Amino acid sequence: MGRSRIRDRPTPTFAVAPPGNEQWMNGPVAGEPVGELELVHTFTGAMPTGVSVSHTGRIFVNFPKWGDEVPATVVELRDGREVPFPDADWNDPSGDDDAGAFVSVQSIVVDPSDRLWVLDTGSPMFQPTKPGGPKLVRVDLDTDSVGQVITFPADVALPTTYLNDVRFDLRRGEAGLAYITDSSDSGPNGLVVVDLATGESWRRLHEHPSTKAEPLSSFRPVVEGRPFLQRPADGPAKPVSMGADGIAISADGARLYYCPLASRRWYSVATDALADRSLGDDQVAATVVDEGDKGTGSDGLETDDSGALYLTAYEHDAVLRRRPDGEFETVAHDPRLLWPDTMSVAVDGHLYVTANQLHRQATYQGGRDLRRKPYALFRVPIGAGPVLLR
Repeated sequence: MGRSRIRDRPTPTFAVAPPGNEQWMNGPVAGEPVGELELVHTFTGAMPTGVSVSHTGRIFVNFPKWGDEVPATVVELRDGREVPFPDADWNDPSGDDDAGAFVSVQSIVVDPSDRLWVLDTGSPMFQPTKPGGPKLVRVDLDTDSVGQVITFPADVALPTTYLNDVRFDLRRGEAGLAYITDSSDSGPNGLVVVDLATGESWRRLHEHPSTKAEPLSSFRPVVEGRPFLQRPADGPAKPVSMGADGIAISADGARLYYCPLASRRWYSVATDALADRSLGDDQVAATVVDEGDKGTGSDGLETDDSGALYLTAYEHDAVLRRRPDGEFETVAHDPRLLWPDTMSVAVDGHLYVTANQLHRQATYQGGRDLRRKPYALFRVPIGAGPVLLR
């Protein structure tokens, strides 16, 4: 009887650890955190998106109404507690068109004069907006009272509009300008410009390619090792289609930076062109610059007074920085930075960032909510302060 086929196989060989390198035998090396990431607060209720820090160190956070129970859509963190801000009444709307209360807030930003602006989408569960719901509200922090409410006409805040984030230049005009991204995933994308003195607003770069999500053929995001797609419980997966999302203004106020959520590219446009209502769309678009491949999908952008730009990197659990010389570096990388969302540069020399596990929502997980509380607010030292255009 012949030899078995198993015995005919060649004897396998195995790698052997080199002498004196016992650590090699303890298993594979894991990735290491980068940066001095400090935990500021944990959230055990609704998931947060926006954060902003006042010049006196007060911390504000918001929670959009995406399906979680949201007792207050805007809060201040006080002694570890989440306190409705400016009060409970402003967090108790009578309907989606209530101009006198917050409907569903996506972003809050402290401006160069240390006032808190609340950007209300007016779109809980991404529902079509109604006049009065989408608005920009100023809260004066010396009195903690609402000082101004700016609503948007129907040709600016469209039924499909999702007002995402906002930046300010208080040197322009009588009271300054605000710049807002419209990240709608079901309608036109673009930027919205607001005259803070008159309350007038107008759309810019409406449906410009730079404001649109990229198709899967050119951008296939991967988060936690898995493709990031919309995965309904009862239908096929489809690309994430959210457009202009992150926004930041340069330290000199000359350029406005923005990026679609579903893209690794980012862009800038001349603020002079955005502000000049006499210019046509083509003239504004002529000032757009493709800032290149930033190497990651980003939800948030921010700048500091040194001229650096910051980008959240949701594919890499990280925050990146483009230095004034154009080089990129990692500010923070940590497995706890599960979907870094919004950033705020504070006068204390830290960059604050929320991590909210957005990609684990049921929308992206076949109907299963894979988020695990708590969500988190972190900060990391950056040795620079906020851009104060005033």
